[in-house]
Amino acid sequence: MTKHTLKAQPRLVLGHQVKQLRHQGWVPANVFGKDVPSVNVQIEEKSLLQFLKEAGESSLMYLQVAEDKSDRPVMIAELHRDPVTERLLHVGLHQVNLKEKVTTMVPVKLIGEAPAERDKQGILVQLLDEVEIEAFPADMPEAVEANIAGLIAVNDAVYIKDIQVVAQLTVKSDPEAIVVKIEPLAAEEPKEALAAEGVVTAPVEGEQPSSDQVPVPAVDSA
Repeated sequence: MTKHTLKAQPRLVLGHQVKQLRHQGWVPANVFGKDVPSVNVQIEEKSLLQFLKEAGESSLMYLQVAEDKSDRPVMIAELHRDPVTERLLHVGLHQVNLKEKVTTMVPVKLIGEAPAERDKQGILVQLLDEVEIEAFPADMPEAVEANIAGLIAVNDAVYIKDIQVVAQLTVKSDPEAIVVKIEPLAAEEPKEALAAEGVVTAPVEGEQPSSDQVPVPAVDSA
């Protein structure tokens, strides 16, 4: 498994002044953990985005804080983004003990092709995009895989219990929860239902319009 490292600097700027840090390309962060004093740091935004792209939010990283004697094994606990721009605003990092198991949410990656969707029998709908996993920090995966190749008909589904994981991982989410399912195709509404709602449909070529579709001649008020 790839060892991910990320550099950080001690952060003295607090409160509303952190806006200035963001303008300079830094993301304010804090490190916390069991029996670990909380530490305020700042991480280069470009480096953090690259880590998220390559490893995702559930992976272990080794934080190299300037002036620290050793790297800090941390996992992302909170990731705050601007609701409009989605720019990173703040990140909370949980410093973990590599010898103690942790629980976190891990993304679900769909693999294969669903025959029901390929043959236009139904629509593939993903209901869960992450599951709760327990493992030692170094064993925590970037994602778990759900195979959809067996979805051949409407209402076929993949449940959490169907997801295969290695022995080092324990799935904590409800095993009966549906991850992905084949839903029926949207049916066209019958003309009778549309007429009841006041919707007038154009007649098919060569078809005589019904009496309720015949335009009423304008009355000359002169």
